[in-house]
Amino acid sequence: MAAPVRRETDAVAADISMPSLKSLSAVSPLTLRLVAECPVSKARACDLALPHCAVPTPVFMPVGTQGTLKGITSDQLEDLGCNICLGNTYHLGMRPGPALIEKASGLHGFMNWRRNLLTDSGGFQMVSLVELSEVTEEGVKFKSPYGGDEILLTPEKSIEIQNSLGSDIMMQLDDVVSSTVTGPRVEEAMRRSVRWLDRCMAANQNPEKQNLFAIIQGGLSLELRKACLDEMTKRDVPGFAIGGLSGGEEKDDFWKMVSLSTDHLPRHKPRYLMGVGYAVDLVVCVALGCDMFDCVFPTRTARFGSALVPWGSLQVKHKQFAKDFKPIDPDCTCPTCKRHSRAYLHALFKNDTAAMHHVTIHNISYQLTLMRSVRQSIIDGRFPDFVKTFMKKMFPSSDKYPGWAVDALRSVNITLDQH
Repeated sequence: MAAPVRRETDAVAADISMPSLKSLSAVSPLTLRLVAECPVSKARACDLALPHCAVPTPVFMPVGTQGTLKGITSDQLEDLGCNICLGNTYHLGMRPGPALIEKASGLHGFMNWRRNLLTDSGGFQMVSLVELSEVTEEGVKFKSPYGGDEILLTPEKSIEIQNSLGSDIMMQLDDVVSSTVTGPRVEEAMRRSVRWLDRCMAANQNPEKQNLFAIIQGGLSLELRKACLDEMTKRDVPGFAIGGLSGGEEKDDFWKMVSLSTDHLPRHKPRYLMGVGYAVDLVVCVALGCDMFDCVFPTRTARFGSALVPWGSLQVKHKQFAKDFKPIDPDCTCPTCKRHSRAYLHALFKNDTAAMHHVTIHNISYQLTLMRSVRQSIIDGRFPDFVKTFMKKMFPSSDKYPGWAVDALRSVNITLDQH
């Protein structure tokens, strides 16, 4: 196999002009160094330098909605090797509120987290709390789920809250519609998201400390996605997110929108695919050229007793594990697998929330370890072989491979083996 293409200089990429390099370093506390690129697919390994520490990519970012990952502590998350996690601007803005968090030296101090934080904009709640929201050009009006008060979240207000939180990466407020919506509302949301990006950029009071990412919208329309990409990439923002997906659309539509986006996003800036957390989706979308991912899936599914494993998932609550003294995954080195058996976890799930804690630690470790393995395979020049081995472990036979994944991988020159 051909050796990976390496980028070992300190420049963020060889094809950036000197003026844009100066502009990037002048306004952004972020640099991206390409370490290796797969010569077959669009997969790449990068070093993302952020204010609190470096982040090797591809990376999965666990979601801590209200200043914590449910069930585990900041120290435990750090011990697992997590370098960046998420906070939710909408929920933290409601309670305990930005004023209190600012007094604690920002969200880092409030949650005692020494590594990087990414905060979303609050825009996703337009979809998740759609019955409580109304969108206008000014912003989004919400009825608070906590007390019923009416709140107006504008682009300026979203950035003001995120400035108070002190996150390393802030997301623009975008006009979010469900990925299954069609018609003129999709174009309206895309155009408004571009306008709101400009307002967010103007409102950022800490550009020397906090990176503002744009969010590409456009639904499932190739034309609208391309129009959004053309407009947003004219703005000198530190990074870009691919938004408006993972909301119930067909997977064939999903991967094509992802691939279109990575084809047109700058290669010297990070690419963040929002809301993606299934293992197969992560591996395929790395092949399509994405660097960063987030999802509540590994923590949420842990609370229902579902442990992530290379062959899919293991339901520790099922009675078949009541007398099984093996760890969740014999090859896993996480604290849970080192110390506890399936039988123990099965017994705990009947009456003790500690079970959720143990499985959450395992699931986060699984996601982080998976992404480290993906990265190393890119650096070593064996990513296509890694993908084939991963799929063989995940599915009992090749006729069980998801058709969309086969097609997506084939589009970047990875043809899965038949077995």
